[in-house]
Amino acid sequence: MLDGMDAHAVENPSAAARRRLRASLMMLGCVLVFCLMDALLKVLSAHYPPFQVAALRGASSLPWVLAWAAMTTGLRPLLRARWSLHLLRGALGIMMMAAFVYALRTLPLSTAYTIFFVAPLLITALSVPFLGEHVGPRRWTAIAIGFVGVLVVLRPTSGDALSLAGFAVLLAALGYAVSAITVRILARTDSSQQMVVWLMALMAVGAGALAWPGWQPLRLEHAWLVVGLGAFGALGQYLITEAFRLGEASLLAPLEYTALAWGVLLDLVVWGVLPGAVTWLGAAIIVGSGLYLIHREGRAQLHSYNT
Repeated sequence: MLDGMDAHAVENPSAAARRRLRASLMMLGCVLVFCLMDALLKVLSAHYPPFQVAALRGASSLPWVLAWAAMTTGLRPLLRARWSLHLLRGALGIMMMAAFVYALRTLPLSTAYTIFFVAPLLITALSVPFLGEHVGPRRWTAIAIGFVGVLVVLRPTSGDALSLAGFAVLLAALGYAVSAITVRILARTDSSQQMVVWLMALMAVGAGALAWPGWQPLRLEHAWLVVGLGAFGALGQYLITEAFRLGEASLLAPLEYTALAWGVLLDLVVWGVLPGAVTWLGAAIIVGSGLYLIHREGRAQLHSYNT
């Protein structure tokens, strides 16, 4: 029945196809832009402490997202926010970014992405205690298999992955998953502009305060990296917001896995490294589990629409 369906469901087929194509292209663009941003983070991580890089990530994107908010909703609505959840997201964002930057100092992008792909599995698992959602035995099995894939990547014979860097990526994925749960709750009352602006602002201020005792002077030759960091971060945030506004999560979520292809390409072109066979095996297990979860979620939503 129509009560449980969104407005897109009554579109004519050609308009719906164009909307989905636009959403998919925006999501693919978003993944590429965020991968380029991560490459800049990796470069900066070799010269500055993780909390300082996290602060630069927030501060460099803040002017861009403030301009976006001013042109869309205006700045005054930003103040009417659920501060407790925004503060939680800010703390999670700082932890996630600092941990990920720390990991990028030693891990290739492709390895970091492979481990980080556990985040959708964590979101599904955490949706049970935090959102009261039902996860059946098949999806719990997929989550368990996905964690086996993580263990494959974090294999005891690996010198790099089984290090603090590998576990830092897991910590970043956990922070991302909890943050995604808070977004689902915040979206009931707060706008995308509020969520994006306050995340960047809190990351800039909070990470900046933590980084201040060991703050390293910024080198002039890195100025373009910081500008690019802000531009890519803001553009990626806009693209992902628009993509999910136009398209369904079940359509867009699988496209996030294209980050692995970009990570491999950037590793090869910029740093001259390629992932090993075991990393590819772990990636296949994790991505396969994630795609199965997306498939099951899509079937569950279709069943709810038809009942």
